[in-house]
Amino acid sequence: MLNSPETAKEHLIIFTRYPEPGKTKTRLIPALGTESAANLQRQMTEYTLSQVKQLQKIAPISFEVRFAGGSLQLMQDWLGDEIIYKPQGDGDLGSRMTQSFFNAFQWGAQKVITIGTDCPDVNAQTLAEAFEQLQQYELVLGPAADGGYYLIGLQRLVPELFINIDWGTSQVFEQTMNIAQKLNLSLADLPELADIDRPEDLPIWEKILGLMY
Repeated sequence: MLNSPETAKEHLIIFTRYPEPGKTKTRLIPALGTESAANLQRQMTEYTLSQVKQLQKIAPISFEVRFAGGSLQLMQDWLGDEIIYKPQGDGDLGSRMTQSFFNAFQWGAQKVITIGTDCPDVNAQTLAEAFEQLQQYELVLGPAADGGYYLIGLQRLVPELFINIDWGTSQVFEQTMNIAQKLNLSLADLPELADIDRPEDLPIWEKILGLMY
């Protein structure tokens, strides 16, 4: 499962973390406790995958899961063995995303999008719109309310977008935009959405749960 996957022209990369209590959603642990914070990570990853599978019903995309923590066996036991899994690898978020984009384009993808699992409003419709924007724009960004971004899509690897970024801060989106402008990349940005990282963000997820059940 760690070899080159069957990659479609449109390829999605999902970054997530194995939901081990105490090692995931750490900023929510004071409000939720370690078990519930890990369970939130589990639920949000499963929800993201459900949206990706909805997208696959209407669009010929391929996808993979890049994971941190756990192991290949634990990921397969959790989410099934029909998914392509790859470890995120070492380095900061920028170097890990650079590697994932590099691999996808190397495998033959022509439009590649990377998302996390922290933004439950990223649904099949959001992803379909992002891939559509990539038909004509070199870069697609989905700004997050906290100053980061929840989605990045490219037609080719642009490693400069992932260098000298203050990951985990409110500067990420602005810094990325500045680099894109210096490189004269054609850019489409999606609607601003909220990540679930802090206790005050939890009502967003509760709303999603209400729609699911």
